[in-house]
Amino acid sequence: MDDRYIYVQDLRERARVPENGILSQTLQSDEKTKVVLFGFAPGQELSAHAAPYPATLQFLQGEATLRLGSQEREAVEGTFLYMTPNLEHGIQAKTGVVMLLTMIKG
Repeated sequence: MDDRYIYVQDLRERARVPENGILSQTLQSDEKTKVVLFGFAPGQELSAHAAPYPATLQFLQGEATLRLGSQEREAVEGTFLYMTPNLEHGIQAKTGVVMLLTMIKG
């Protein structure tokens, strides 16, 4: 195994959408970045919060409503989002959702 890279051929196959709740799998973490794969059951919500780092979200499956500051946006398969540090945000899954979060720490 080569420790210079992490290879996942299909994130949608690796993700687990639970019957209830939210599952997260950290794929990579170091002092500069953290990459987390999420699976949301339909109806699950990640309540509004803020992070001190810029971050991206990529939606690989499903439909969700995003809260971004005072605005709401819809996310579907293929949606990409970049967030600046300290932006309050939240996610409400309408269907089973698979989402990739990348935090840029340094």
